Amino acid sequence: MAEINNDAAEEGDGQLLSTLPKKEGMWKPFFLYRGCWLTPRTVTSITLLQSQFAPRPDDVVLATFPKCGTTWLKALAFAVANRSRHPAGSGAHPLLTTHPQDLVPSLEVPHRDVHPVAGLDKLPSPRLLSTHMPPSLLPPGISALGCRVVYLCREPKDVFVSSWHYMNRVSADFSPDMDATFELFCEGFSLYGPLWDHVRGYWEQSVAEPDRVLFLKYDDMMADAGVSDRIGGLPMENSSYFRAGKVGDWKTHLTEEMAKKLDCIVEEKLRGSGLTF
Repeated sequence: MAEINNDAAEEGDGQLLSTLPKKEGMWKPFFLYRGCWLTPRTVTSITLLQSQFAPRPDDVVLATFPKCGTTWLKALAFAVANRSRHPAGSGAHPLLTTHPQDLVPSLEVPHRDVHPVAGLDKLPSPRLLSTHMPPSLLPPGISALGCRVVYLCREPKDVFVSSWHYMNRVSADFSPDMDATFELFCEGFSLYGPLWDHVRGYWEQSVAEPDRVLFLKYDDMMADAGVSDRIGGLPMENSSYFRAGKVGDWKTHLTEEMAKKLDCIVEEKLRGSGLTF
């Protein structure tokens, strides 16, 4: 592979960003890239992926909108994919000592301007990868080669509350007001948003290609208390790295008016798709 000229890449990225819609209101300005709100560095990372990533037919991509059970899905998928090498209940199971985020690498994170895409080429097949990208931003070839995709969605009100808590924890210089952030979320303004476009994109792919795209609901899977045991058995309960998101936590944070407003927006945005929450 030809050596990447970082200076030229940065100049090209700057030119691209200057052409994109920009909006303030989060911990840094977000840019609307092909219908998706992203941080500047995420735009750069995704454009590098689109031009440099080489999919393989046996790749499996775990896709989620942020704060929709990504860590849990990675742990579950890793345990299932590696159950012959690492049996459930094994005292040496990787999930007991290694964070699921490290066991299942992300396509666009860490940012590919610093961590070259070529690093993904060194992973042995079959690769288990993850992403927050909507289907419209996935690197070319993933669909054409028949790469399998597992998508996990979550009740939108819980997504908002979880996202708000997360921003409060990780952004030292950004203290989001819940009411203001909620209004932005309802406008579709959130990282990798709008949420409804993200969910609908993968839902429609799952309907069109059910053998390639598996669409799952976090709430349904968490309600099925024995799901983990039945499909491989996960040692996550003993892992200090695993934190399960609470289903219905929005009830302690959102007013009835806020809940109805978001419900109506999501219902309208998903109308005709056959998908409901």
